[in-house]
Amino acid sequence: MKLHSLAISGLVTMNLHALNNEGSEGNTMMTRMVEIVGEDGNLYTVNAVSGDMFKHIQAEHLFREAISASLPLCGGCRRFDANRIACDHELAAEVEKSEEYQKAKSEGKIDSYNLRRVIQACTLDDCEGILLTGWAGSKSLARKSCIEFSWVVGRPETTRTEAYMHAKFVPEGRGAGSGSEQNLGQNIFHRPASSGQYAVVLNIDLYRIGRNDITLDYELDDEMRRKRIQAMLKSVLYTFVKPTGAHRNTQHPHILDFSGVVTASSSSLPAPTLSPLNKNYLNEIEAVAQNLNKVSGSDDVKTWQFSGVGNFSEVMGTIINTVQPWSE
Repeated sequence: MKLHSLAISGLVTMNLHALNNEGSEGNTMMTRMVEIVGEDGNLYTVNAVSGDMFKHIQAEHLFREAISASLPLCGGCRRFDANRIACDHELAAEVEKSEEYQKAKSEGKIDSYNLRRVIQACTLDDCEGILLTGWAGSKSLARKSCIEFSWVVGRPETTRTEAYMHAKFVPEGRGAGSGSEQNLGQNIFHRPASSGQYAVVLNIDLYRIGRNDITLDYELDDEMRRKRIQAMLKSVLYTFVKPTGAHRNTQHPHILDFSGVVTASSSSLPAPTLSPLNKNYLNEIEAVAQNLNKVSGSDDVKTWQFSGVGNFSEVMGTIINTVQPWSE
């Protein structure tokens, strides 16, 4: 099954989590809250987990999968350094010394050559995107991410956030309070916990994995592209099996359910998505998929509805085991 793109629209039900927070005010931790428009046109303030957080979760799973599958990583990504290939000065020096680099420099094509070396050298930088400034002679070299995450937003009618009081245990007595300069004693603090149904949308441009954004040529062979596509899809599956984030040491989220639809396209037709903030999103996505196929006169857009994490893992497992790199 050759796939051009894949998308997921779903509702994840999580209880008593604090995956994304804005900081503290005094002894109270403030969780992430956003303003959204509901189906009725009214504004609501709801708890949310940023797309940055979920992409970091996915990227960490991709890193571990790349290690497990012996896929190439740059020096920075092997240490899971946030700077990634930008801090791999040895590779940058190696690139600048190569004859191909000197030829590209004379032809004014340094950026396309450097992007080729980045894609070939690192699975994470290829899949997750990177912005390089001053790397191997490139003033500003951007690699757009192949995966896009929405905010993971709570449905207004089914999401609540509460704050709970905690106290640090001090076996020798209460001692100094929270005003102590060294944070000693039995300090009282308030920590949030959110529960609800959260809408998530993500899109993966599978056809872009291994492709040079400047020359539009593939810099990897089909087998390496297939391995990276599989690693990417596995990391997405693992993201919803084990979402990492803040305060998981004592507020590991209770994941009750993940239901929704996976859509995929085997042509340049987009894999359709719609926010689960719309209660009719499943029917709408099915209708869009059918209409796109009618317009193109093909059966290129496919959908798989799933109910539960087990069913989701079954759908993703089938796709992972049969996916092949897309080609024009």
